Amino acid sequence: MRRWPLLLWGLLLPAATAAAGRYPHSAVLDGAAGYRLLWGHQGSSISFRLEVRTQGYVGFGLSPTGAMASADIVVGGVARGKPYLQDYFTDANRALKRDSQQDYHLEYAMENSTHTILAFSRELHTCDTNDKSITESTVRVIWAYHHKDMGEAGQNYHGSNRGSKSLRLLNPEKKNVISASLAYFDLTNQDVPIPDKDTTYWCQMFKIPIHHEKHHVIKVWTVTPGNDLDSFFCIEALLYTLALRCLAFTYPPHVGLSIGTSTDPQYVLMEVHYDNPSYLEGLIDNSGLRLFYTTDLRKYDAGVIEAGVWVSLFHNIPPGMPEFMSEGHCTLECLEEALDAERPSGIHVFAVLLHAHLAGRAIRMRHFRKGEEQKLLAYDDEFDFNFQEFQYLKEERTILPGDNLITECRYSTVDRIRMTWGGLSTRNEMCLSYLLYYPRINLTRCASIPDIMEQLQFIGVKEIYRPVRTWPFIIKSPKQYKNLSFMDAMNKFKWSRSAGLSYNELVLRLPVNVRCSKTDNAEWSIQGMTAIPPEIERPYRTEPVICISSSSSYLHCSLFLNLLFIACVTVSTLGNSWPFV
Repeated sequence: MRRWPLLLWGLLLPAATAAAGRYPHSAVLDGAAGYRLLWGHQGSSISFRLEVRTQGYVGFGLSPTGAMASADIVVGGVARGKPYLQDYFTDANRALKRDSQQDYHLEYAMENSTHTILAFSRELHTCDTNDKSITESTVRVIWAYHHKDMGEAGQNYHGSNRGSKSLRLLNPEKKNVISASLAYFDLTNQDVPIPDKDTTYWCQMFKIPIHHEKHHVIKVWTVTPGNDLDSFFCIEALLYTLALRCLAFTYPPHVGLSIGTSTDPQYVLMEVHYDNPSYLEGLIDNSGLRLFYTTDLRKYDAGVIEAGVWVSLFHNIPPGMPEFMSEGHCTLECLEEALDAERPSGIHVFAVLLHAHLAGRAIRMRHFRKGEEQKLLAYDDEFDFNFQEFQYLKEERTILPGDNLITECRYSTVDRIRMTWGGLSTRNEMCLSYLLYYPRINLTRCASIPDIMEQLQFIGVKEIYRPVRTWPFIIKSPKQYKNLSFMDAMNKFKWSRSAGLSYNELVLRLPVNVRCSKTDNAEWSIQGMTAIPPEIERPYRTEPVICISSSSSYLHCSLFLNLLFIACVTVSTLGNSWPFV
């Protein structure tokens, strides 16, 4: 009688090893490390494994906002030795309902004296309107658990055992292992008092401690901030800009960020953006960045290009708009001049960071060559301001002279009664893409801004005072705007949704002022010139999604997983001393 469990344990050990390879990505979802998510995807399906400190039910879901309303939810556990898993959804009123089409498929379930483990899978795109498709965009994962199983004393409410976390399930951050002996240096603030104000930019100059010999930075990560505020780190130097938001970044094995030579920066300016909407007092910050470097040089030096809408008051969004689109152009004129001079064969993009502020809802980086649209460089149709990471491209993209890049940002200002302006505060807006590429060339900014005078003509402005001696400049006529700044005039205009739509159509057609900057604060000759945006298809036509229904696609479990399930259930039945893995 003892041989059977021993044989099953023999099956379980290689099964656990194979399972580890099946779930290459992981994240702790709660602050107490009691709820761990592991996942991996292959082809058109994705597999999940939940490891939760409970003997009751475990809930997991995908939500459009991070809240319970209109969410796609699965609930499972082990009750009286029997595993269960049910596919649910919630309506706009957060009522939990069983889905008539069960698209989440249990593969195995385990429980011991402390933890419950569930493994299940589903298609990325089901044919169920109650399910949420999984794409390369940000996914707001919601989680919950209870110490009792579903059905015991009714539908148990999870109470405070719940939360949400934004992740990229199909394009997660790369976690390449680096040597523990790798050298590093820190750029950190020292006991910085954070003001009790909405937005603060704190700048500090650092001297790079590497001299006289070329090195490559191959990994950057954030040093624990030690406060509860959002922090956005920027390192600005003569030769590169690196933007990071509470994340780690690892360069590909053939690329590194050059430091230590005469053409590399000797000093860097670290700018930390503190977002303190609750006006908290008495906060001290020691956050910063850790840069790992090596003398084992990679083949290429990395560079960064900022593309999109140049940050300015000329970028504006009317109030009360459920949807408004802005476009920033990295024009073919700028790319042609810079690349022809330095790299006619083109540069190779390997990662992209998409950036907007609180009104941002979706961002795309569109790529055109000779008037023909290429595959999107990067996109996030579920943009979350509090979760911004570099997206690693599955295949490096070559940018050639004469190409055109458009950063397209979609905003919502339905909850605002005044204009939203381009600016540094999180209540202002941005529309930017940061392209990481190689080999490095003398180009740091490739952006644009629409003409402000034609924007003002939309609200009836006829004349401004010239020469311009104040900023924002002052309007001379007509009478209703006389002696108002252009910002006050735009806020005085009676905006409606129909007016906002007409204004949006106008702005997208306007000529743009080109921003085309070099790394040493110099400018390419195209800087400041006017360019006509290319004729493009709007809105962007997304690739059709092929959904796969549960009944037509799923083979419930492989023999391997059946054996694993049998092993786990048998061992669990023999006793509750099974160790949590």
